[in-house]
Amino acid sequence: MEFIKIPHERISILIGEKGKTKKEIEKVCEVTLHVEEDGEVEIDGDTAHTYFAKDVVKAIGRGFSVREALKITSDNFAFYLIDLDNYTKSEKDITRIKGRVIGEKGKMKKEIESATESYLSVYGDTIGVISKIDTMEYAKEAISMLIDGAQHSRVFNYLAKIRRQIMGERLR
Repeated sequence: MEFIKIPHERISILIGEKGKTKKEIEKVCEVTLHVEEDGEVEIDGDTAHTYFAKDVVKAIGRGFSVREALKITSDNFAFYLIDLDNYTKSEKDITRIKGRVIGEKGKMKKEIESATESYLSVYGDTIGVISKIDTMEYAKEAISMLIDGAQHSRVFNYLAKIRRQIMGERLR
């Protein structure tokens, strides 16, 4: 049994209309979910199944759509969460970092997602990544570069190089 807390405003997304989403997650992950009004979610099932269900619930809680979060249950996808409180305590700095990751009109976020075949969610004080396992490190590196203050042009160049590298590896 696992427990996880999600933001109150994400409970309705997790449950879905008439409990449809909750039932779908329970079926796909082979677990039982008990969702409390305060956002605490109890995940009941065997260890292997609760492991994936915990990440699915956490991803939904961190702003991902249900469709994106359920990709975690596939063999070749993984979930990673970056807590920006680990990099700075200033709310102003967290806002700045989130803005850098999103970029003007969402351009940087879209480029990271496209180049690394991933999904990003910038929510609260976190940045979530759902990505294919073989490209996760590239997405994390691009985000890390932005957190460390790298110029956007440098990150765009890195992503262009990575995109070519990924395509080359997949063609082999």
